[in-house]
Amino acid sequence: MAYVSSEARQELLDTIAEATDEMGAAIAALGGAYELMDDASADRMEEQLFRPTQAAYGRAKRTYSGFAERFGLVTREFEAAGEGLPSTGAQGFLEEAVEAVASADTILAELQDSMRPVEVGDAELRAGLAEVRELLGDLRARARELVRTLGR
Repeated sequence: MAYVSSEARQELLDTIAEATDEMGAAIAALGGAYELMDDASADRMEEQLFRPTQAAYGRAKRTYSGFAERFGLVTREFEAAGEGLPSTGAQGFLEEAVEAVASADTILAELQDSMRPVEVGDAELRAGLAEVRELLGDLRARARELVRTLGR
């Protein structure tokens, strides 16, 4: 294993935080959509989108804090994102959530592709990132299906 500086580890941690923030924004947008949906659509959205996104968010936060703890890195708290204005509409909130999830997934994919998680030699970090990406995996398709059937 090559020597990895604490600055490189901190950069990696900051990248995980950026993806985690995106997931937090997705959760807030899903909360906004939930408030504007009929009960049946809201229940479907909660099951198909909110729970997996929240699980990914929780796993990302655990991955973040575990990695920071193992290497004595500086951490920060994750602030809850505001859900936005009701005039956005349920469909608008769902689109915002999908964009945020896609952004988080792209950030994590680029991080994994960079091989930085391998270079730090931390199997727990790699497993955590893989699990988060798996949880986010098909959320875009699920959201499109939900938007397609809204109000039916």
